[in-house]
Amino acid sequence: MREYLLVLMVAAVITYAATPLMRAIAVRTGAFTPVRDRDVHSTPIPRLGGVAIYLGFAASMIAASHLPYLGQVFRLGPELQGVLVGAGIVCLIGAIDDIREMDWLTKMGGQMIAAGIMAFSGVLLYQLPIGGVTVLPQPFMVGLTVFAVVLFTNAVNFIDGLDGLAAGVVVIAGTAFFIYSYGISRTFDPPNVFSSATLISAALIGCCVGFLPHNYHPARLFMGDSGALLLGLLLAAATISTTGNVTPAQVSTNPVAATLLPLVVPAAIILLPLVDILLAVVRRTARGERPWHPDKQHLHHRMLQLGHGHRRAVILLWLWAAVAALGSVSFIFVDDARVAGAGVLGAVVVTGVLTLWLPRWSVPGHRPRSH
Repeated sequence: MREYLLVLMVAAVITYAATPLMRAIAVRTGAFTPVRDRDVHSTPIPRLGGVAIYLGFAASMIAASHLPYLGQVFRLGPELQGVLVGAGIVCLIGAIDDIREMDWLTKMGGQMIAAGIMAFSGVLLYQLPIGGVTVLPQPFMVGLTVFAVVLFTNAVNFIDGLDGLAAGVVVIAGTAFFIYSYGISRTFDPPNVFSSATLISAALIGCCVGFLPHNYHPARLFMGDSGALLLGLLLAAATISTTGNVTPAQVSTNPVAATLLPLVVPAAIILLPLVDILLAVVRRTARGERPWHPDKQHLHHRMLQLGHGHRRAVILLWLWAAVAALGSVSFIFVDDARVAGAGVLGAVVVTGVLTLWLPRWSVPGHRPRSH
């Protein structure tokens, strides 16, 4: 655990220190987020924060490679090197888009190339925990891996609409993945808590923790596409590394739980971004628009429409993300599923009440200020 904490701290410190530098570069290069109809900010804000996040992640990987135990993970294969290269590609594409907007097809192509590099370096769904263990032809599994990476990458990009929202949601998802992966790996025979999925999760938490002080409302810097695409790819890498190598028996000794949890938990951990992108695709397609056509009906827009201020909307969405992510993980570590279910249900009720009733308790006539 101490090595993971060191990796987290390195990622946080380097990201925090590099962010002001990237803000200065963004101002100099004109990398500003313009004020658009769908945005909630009222003045142009510099972006390129994702480059600082990548520097923090790269530094944490270098530090981990020199540690006694985590260094062994690097010697098992090129998996982590592939993640570092893939992350660099999407960050570079996002940075170019932050400075000079690119068309969606080019960005999608870059994401698929990054996903392919990761797949062929070992970040691959080797099997699916369906009905025990299901192994499908490798070309299909590679395609499924690329699809998962592109889905996660764009899901995080879709929720990046309020100051601190995406970074906070990824902190929560990364923490849940860390607990999930670390806990499962302790049951291995022999136990081995050092894995690429757990390492990526620890570094991901650190990067977002280091970036949040600069990005929380009112933000001094946006992460931009360079950050949102990067965080989505790293979440996908952690998910694939865990899901594609775990067997149901390692998750639970209960037959029903062992059948459901290996698929439900990874999906629940990143439920908020997945729900947002799914609703957006359905909504836009139903209107006869392209799925990537922007609008003002994302989950964060709806929270503002309910009457929540900027910060409160972000905190409530963090809370929903935590209920889904940590609640799903609790079913693995709490022996009595009824106790875990009651806890999750109670958290859902409380969060739902706060979401619907807090605007009614606000001062009449008060309107939250946007930055």
